[in-house]
Amino acid sequence: MIKKTEKKEIRSRVHRRIRRKLRGTAERPRLAVFRSLAHIYAQIVDDGQSKTLVSASSVDKGVKTKGGNVAAAKAIGALVAQRAKEKGISRVVFDRGGFPYHGRVKALADAARAAGLEF
Repeated sequence: MIKKTEKKEIRSRVHRRIRRKLRGTAERPRLAVFRSLAHIYAQIVDDGQSKTLVSASSVDKGVKTKGGNVAAAKAIGALVAQRAKEKGISRVVFDRGGFPYHGRVKALADAARAAGLEF
């Protein structure tokens, strides 16, 4: 009998494959996205120092839209871009975290681009 692979395991494998190629540097940090059923998270990471420079999520207290929907993803994308601009970050590498570039992940990326991040 063929064993069915879990979605979580497949995403993890894809994420590892992506991370082999992507590295966030001081000049161009990595914009990492994670989505759960209820929320969406984004953080800008310098992999050279292993430090999170900027983060935003739908769990934050200052965020007006709550939840794991496209509207919240757009708000988080704009918020993370705004916080990055305040820290002097304008260019990043986009890490979709093994998730398909579709729906909430794409909405977050488009909102971050519209707010001024380059990737």
